[in-house]
Amino acid sequence: QVQVVESGGGLVQAGGSLRLSCAVSGAIFSVNDMAWYRQAPGKQRELVALISSGGTVNYRDSVKGRFTISRDNVKNTVYLQMNSLKPEDTAVYYCNAEGVRAGGLIQIYWGQGTQVTVSS
Repeated sequence: QVQVVESGGGLVQAGGSLRLSCAVSGAIFSVNDMAWYRQAPGKQRELVALISSGGTVNYRDSVKGRFTISRDNVKNTVYLQMNSLKPEDTAVYYCNAEGVRAGGLIQIYWGQGTQVTVSS
């Protein structure tokens, strides 16, 4: 069994900050890419930020300079530090992880989602 647990969402005023966490645990040998996606009402889910096992990062243009993705490979945890939040950042944020199971099997896991609401 593999568990993916997110935390850190909430309500914040424009210009404020939040820090999201996502911990992967269970029968995982290692974790490859980890990422944060978000989905606003009536819109498609979109990639926000991605970090490889080696620490290479990618961000969508709208969050560059404001968001920082990082990871702790010992804890199999990925973080998203969100600064200078804007109302358009309001969405449900989902953690995504590519895990390697015993025998080299690769599976994709999703967190339960955490609501981020930015008020103006």
